[in-house]
Amino acid sequence: MCELLALNANTPTDMRFSFHGLRRRGGATGDHSDGWGLASFDPDGQGVTIYREDQPAAFSPIAAGVAALDLKAHCSIAHIRKATQGVVALENCHPFHRRWQGQEWIFAHNGDLAGELAWRSPFVPEGSTDSEAAFCWMLSELERSHAHGRLSPEDPPALFQELLRCSRELSERGSFNALISNGQWLFAYSGTRLHRLTRRAPFRQASLSDDDLSVDFRELAQPQDVVTILSTEPLTRDEPWTPLRCGEALLLCHGEVVERALPAEA
Repeated sequence: MCELLALNANTPTDMRFSFHGLRRRGGATGDHSDGWGLASFDPDGQGVTIYREDQPAAFSPIAAGVAALDLKAHCSIAHIRKATQGVVALENCHPFHRRWQGQEWIFAHNGDLAGELAWRSPFVPEGSTDSEAAFCWMLSELERSHAHGRLSPEDPPALFQELLRCSRELSERGSFNALISNGQWLFAYSGTRLHRLTRRAPFRQASLSDDDLSVDFRELAQPQDVVTILSTEPLTRDEPWTPLRCGEALLLCHGEVVERALPAEA
């Protein structure tokens, strides 16, 4: 399957270090070689920049160039693909992008879903993956709730509950690990596997698990900085990553967890 990566921070922060580690798994230290993508929201609310390619990230000059860019954002999402549904093609590479209620929404998925999903126009898949179909279905569900006056795009707690409902329903169709953001907050659902790490003062040095590269965040971060990283598998070998429980969901804003739901049986 695929691997996910996201960053959420209280100050504009780049994802170069983490993305460098992730892209190594796109064909070098891992077999997720069917494409990659990265979406970075402008910290001033001026939209989102998206890079995607249907080539192995580990050997892609474009991915290497993106890993070197100083893309500072409050929220970024990245993905490396191992195709389970849909051919290897650009339109099937994550993250996927749509507009809903005047907002830019980004989605990435790791898993495998069975069955057909009924989306509603204008949320129509452009590719042939179960992931994009799931995204279109979720946005269709949000639009239906909004049309009935039950949901506002300016109400993060209500959005969290609706996204949680949709995620649990999709998890009944197979494996569903997902990241969703509108640039203001980040929603994460761990159907089977996802890890979380928060960096805050006092900062420390970190070393990638997939490459001989270390960064001393004491030299880069300010005392007030809070940065949370979400990744399918831990990206560093010397930091305290926390596995999310199967069925756990989080809503993050400014690097902090503001909403959390544990598995229904907990």
